[in-house]
Amino acid sequence: MSTTPDPTTPHFTPDPHSYARPAEVSVQHLSLHLVVDFQARTLAGHATWQLVNHSSATELVLDARNLDIEAVLLGDLNGTPTNFSLGEADPVLGQPLQIAILPETEQVTIRYRTTPGAAALQWLTPEQTAGQQHPFLFTQSQAILARTWIPCQDSPGVRFTYDAHVQVPAELLALMSAENPQARTASGEYSFRMAQPIPAYLMALAVGDVAFEPLSARTGIYAEPVTLPVATSEFQDLENMVVAAEALYGPYQWDQYDLLVLPPSFPFGGMENPRLTFVTPTILAGDRSLTSLVAHELAHSWSGNLVTNATWNDFWLNEGFTVYFERRIMEKLYGRSYSDMLQVLGHTGLQHTIEELGPESKDTHLHLDLAGRDPDEGLNDIAYEKGDYLLLTLEYLVGRPALDTFIKEYFARHSFQSMDTNSFVAYLRRELLDKQPGLEEKLQLEAWVNGPGIPAVAPPVSSTRFEAVDAVLQHWQQGAPTADLRTTSWSSHEWVHFLHGLPAGLPSEKLAELDAAFNFTQSGNAEILAAWFPHTIAASYSPADEALHHFLTHVGRRKFLTPLYKAILATPGGLERARQLYTAARPNYHSVATSTFDTLVGQV
Repeated sequence: MSTTPDPTTPHFTPDPHSYARPAEVSVQHLSLHLVVDFQARTLAGHATWQLVNHSSATELVLDARNLDIEAVLLGDLNGTPTNFSLGEADPVLGQPLQIAILPETEQVTIRYRTTPGAAALQWLTPEQTAGQQHPFLFTQSQAILARTWIPCQDSPGVRFTYDAHVQVPAELLALMSAENPQARTASGEYSFRMAQPIPAYLMALAVGDVAFEPLSARTGIYAEPVTLPVATSEFQDLENMVVAAEALYGPYQWDQYDLLVLPPSFPFGGMENPRLTFVTPTILAGDRSLTSLVAHELAHSWSGNLVTNATWNDFWLNEGFTVYFERRIMEKLYGRSYSDMLQVLGHTGLQHTIEELGPESKDTHLHLDLAGRDPDEGLNDIAYEKGDYLLLTLEYLVGRPALDTFIKEYFARHSFQSMDTNSFVAYLRRELLDKQPGLEEKLQLEAWVNGPGIPAVAPPVSSTRFEAVDAVLQHWQQGAPTADLRTTSWSSHEWVHFLHGLPAGLPSEKLAELDAAFNFTQSGNAEILAAWFPHTIAASYSPADEALHHFLTHVGRRKFLTPLYKAILATPGGLERARQLYTAARPNYHSVATSTFDTLVGQV
């Protein structure tokens, strides 16, 4: 007897990083109730999932990792207890939570609590915050860490809506990737609603001494009170960014767009949690020169949050589009010469990543094979910059108007859906490439998606402003005194390019000359410091040691820390020094960062 697939059943791409079987039973809506306990460093409560049973299945499988499951009920909290089991534990994937259901079961409730070491959660002491008066909690669910604080179908191809009720200490404010309060309640109780369906990696929670300042009717800033005035000034262009993005690729579909400035230990530059982007304070440069990161996270409101990679093997579909979109926003706001600098910096990072991975490495393909590995390994410049470079090449071949029409239609047609690489390639061929004979051959699409390195068809990238920086650098290398160098109008990007262009092996006296003129060691700009310190480390330039130690122990952004630890390890006695620094710094890092540095530096 043969069966015909139900055409109304959604398609779920098999995900090697999830135990869930959503093609059989998928989650549709979450009601989450949690109590936040800073002393125990746990979340405790229950999650009620509304289900869609596509196959009369008698088992629901969720992802869980280091969760204490107390009971599972069919229905709500007053429902009937049912059998459940946790399968064999994997250090990356966690465990399958296998729940016995009936074909007619419409909801299940899981009573549970997190463990103090839950990888998504970072619990900060008051001393680790900007205000130093109250503790702070934030989550980082991407890529597959949502399962460490919520039993869920932790695959980017599974979307659901949610509501939540969270109890926190009365002096703190709770925020989520949802409709948010703008002031504290007397009781410490907060309710949330996310009406648009999202994948589990976009679940987010933050609790701390946080205040809100609106920037427009739909944008605003949350930050610790001591940080809020600086952040509000830095992000004055936020509404203009949203308007610029909408003009490019269609309406913003998440109603509100706010930023939460986190304490410095946040491991990434930003995280695109819907309605509430988490950002690092390292972009508070004082001159709005690092706000392209905000444009990047905003762009995710279309590429990633609206149209989502089906699995982490398809991550480039999130990040490649987002980087391209980010630079188009920055060009619209600040001009082509500005976005060209971002393109060159990104291209330089891409070349370094390819060199590190190996020019023939399969990890330099856009479409990855991360089965059996932590998907975090795919979160590098290949997905971001090679993905962007493919779109830049497409723009070069078909022109901006045609590419913009394609991208805008792509977002509109696939809103609130997931997309895998094969489906995207088929869509690209049908809607764009096949309409121009020979275009796919010119583009070398297969080489981009399933080949290593950068195809030869890629157009060159350049920046007139960086060419001027290169001329100044050459002038100095030829003996010109620092007082003669014309640098007064430089942005952070030009300074970073200058520092990247310094020859390797500069002696301490040359670094002292530059430091005396430009005060690099005492810079408040994290991008500049991250470009300066590798030179000071290599030269054993001791005047920078205290600033380096402060940076490593107060900043948790992995992008900055990884090359600095590598630079220390490359010096004589570097392993011992790196371990001493890491021992002091590790308590301030999120698990996303320590998972990298425990291997790089050695467990301490």
